[in-house]
Amino acid sequence: MGPVRTEVMWQSVLDAVEAAPTTSGGLDVLDLGGGTGGDAVRLALLGHRVTVVDPSPDALASLDRRAAEADLGADGSVRGVLGDTTDLADHIEPSSFDLVVCHGVLEHVDDPGQALDATAAALRGAGLVSVVVAGRIAAVLARALAGDFTGAQSMYESDARSWDLRASGPRRFVIDEVNALLAAHGFTPVQTNALRVFADLVPSTLVDVEPGARDRLFALERLVRAAPDMTSLSGGLQSIARLDLTAEPSDRGGPRAIV
Repeated sequence: MGPVRTEVMWQSVLDAVEAAPTTSGGLDVLDLGGGTGGDAVRLALLGHRVTVVDPSPDALASLDRRAAEADLGADGSVRGVLGDTTDLADHIEPSSFDLVVCHGVLEHVDDPGQALDATAAALRGAGLVSVVVAGRIAAVLARALAGDFTGAQSMYESDARSWDLRASGPRRFVIDEVNALLAAHGFTPVQTNALRVFADLVPSTLVDVEPGARDRLFALERLVRAAPDMTSLSGGLQSIARLDLTAEPSDRGGPRAIV
């Protein structure tokens, strides 16, 4: 099942790239929390320039090795930077990226609004951000199916604004919360995708045993990813949003609480 999940998430990166303005010279991409560079190297091989910002030295060392193995280490198309969203401005030039990939980040940071402000400052023109977060309703369903009815009820009654990371673990969202958060920090959502609608539910033994099952499952995931009603069931939620140049500067760069 792992390969299906991996390819579903890679497809989310491709969706973001396809939504960005294309040039013959490729895109400047910032991958926040990009870790060992699985996506970054694949993007660089497609002709884009990728900067990975991650707080883990071990992950960045793996990124360097992966880039070298792909013969990308010397041309500067993949670069690793030790840091996170709180000190991003210390490591990159403002207004220098066409696309920011922010996948699996907002669940973990103390202040998602600050992370999006830092993202906005990194983008040039009407650049794009791709945000992927964990879906809350899918987690409610998973807990209920596991017999944890109290936990399912508690998660259902929670919301991203009041989420306690230390008590409840990584933050989980519904898509309206994601888009409201983006809008409050100077972005206009332009595309919403449901990720891992089935891949988190189908037993891996079923997919591994039946010939061709992985390909058919991936095709099904691709078929339903743009269906709005599927976001309530999906393990991952993606929102691709464009920086709103008509917003006042205070709506795009100043510190704000999560909304």
